[in-house]
Amino acid sequence: MGRWGRSQARFLSFFLPAAIFLIVLVIYPIVATLTLSFVAPDGSYAGLQNYGSVLGSPDTFNPACLQRGPPCGTLLNNLIWIGIHLPLTVFMGLFLAVLLQNVRGASFVKSLIFLGMVTPLIVVGVVLRFVLEYPIGVVPAFFGWLGIKSLDVNWLVTPNTLLLGLIFGTVWSWTGFSMIVYSAGLTTIPKDYFEAARVDGASEWQIFRKITWPLLRPVTLVIVTMTLLWELKLFDIVIGATNSQGGVGGAADVLALQMYRYFSNINYSSAAVVATLLTIFTLIVAVGLFRKLLGLPLRKKGRRTAPSVPQVETKSAKAAGDEGQGAVEGIS
Repeated sequence: MGRWGRSQARFLSFFLPAAIFLIVLVIYPIVATLTLSFVAPDGSYAGLQNYGSVLGSPDTFNPACLQRGPPCGTLLNNLIWIGIHLPLTVFMGLFLAVLLQNVRGASFVKSLIFLGMVTPLIVVGVVLRFVLEYPIGVVPAFFGWLGIKSLDVNWLVTPNTLLLGLIFGTVWSWTGFSMIVYSAGLTTIPKDYFEAARVDGASEWQIFRKITWPLLRPVTLVIVTMTLLWELKLFDIVIGATNSQGGVGGAADVLALQMYRYFSNINYSSAAVVATLLTIFTLIVAVGLFRKLLGLPLRKKGRRTAPSVPQVETKSAKAAGDEGQGAVEGIS
């Protein structure tokens, strides 16, 4: 065997195991699930009938909830979860990371906050059940102490409060992740930037807006993407806090829980439809992240220019500019 043959053999010895692993555990399940989503329960070809049946079901999309309240269906519940949970966790994580950046004992405080992240999600769901249940729960007792009778109820059996209670409860569970990632991102920013800005008289808000936040943009993209993927596959917390139906009337039902019910009821075609939808949503989020991180536009535009270095406009810099302009005018 020549040198070229040995090189090929070495390449195949590394490539084939990974390729087999990818085909058997990733590609084949995706293709099989996609194929199953077009098959009727009797084994015949159903076309898009399964998709129409799932997406047209009130369990998936119930627009009447916009007028009458929950249940809204699994798709809307996931969107509501993303719309509330995502900005809250990003904001809270960034706020805590900046707040604890130069504080003594910050590592201990961060460890306490991060406990929610390392706690199993099914345990978090059980804890939320006790927190939201009336009369032993902390949440209804707190609102009862404030005199807000409409919220001094059992949140687990009230459709209008169940989903919101779980969303706000999981903010604690996920904020630790965004805080730790933002803290790591802050350590990569050279301290010279902050010192130079303070020497020039920049306020803390200017430093954050012009230096910290722009340089944390790649970190924010990672946090947003990971949070979106976590919110799309929500399952443990909901079933731990409620039941396999997503609570009373399905008020907290989500897509992953709906897929679980379809599988439990031997309705594999509908379960494959939900799994395909979740896969599509996940791919959209993942591809968008990688294109952003690589600096590729989501749509083709003109020639890209190099990103500019963040600048802080301060009083001293502005005064120096005015003096320089006056000197030039005097010379002329």
